[in-house]
Amino acid sequence: MEQNGPVAVSAQARARGAYPHVAESGAAPDKASTMDGIATALSFPDWSARNLDALYDCLTDLSWLPAGEHVLIWVGWDALKQAQPRAYLAIHGVLSDAVRALAPGGERADGRTLTVVLDEA
Repeated sequence: MEQNGPVAVSAQARARGAYPHVAESGAAPDKASTMDGIATALSFPDWSARNLDALYDCLTDLSWLPAGEHVLIWVGWDALKQAQPRAYLAIHGVLSDAVRALAPGGERADGRTLTVVLDEA
């Protein structure tokens, strides 16, 4: 049986030793619900705020998670892109910056890397 969507991506991540995290934008996607979905998926600490700067800071820290690759599977990104294109671009930009910062040789590399997968499921 062929697997699609976040289940398949999660299985692929686990097969290579990575930690999958599924983030959903919610039924009525907007900037706040998307950031909340990411925060929940990655178990952000209680002290994290709900703004783009705090999102970047938490994404490039991840010290509360084990070392290794963390795969953020963003479900519903396309709905946010349609509903609020500017919010989508802002969040997508923060995610891209965080991926680069945590990459080997990146400014915040610490044994944890972040991979982001945009999933339409």
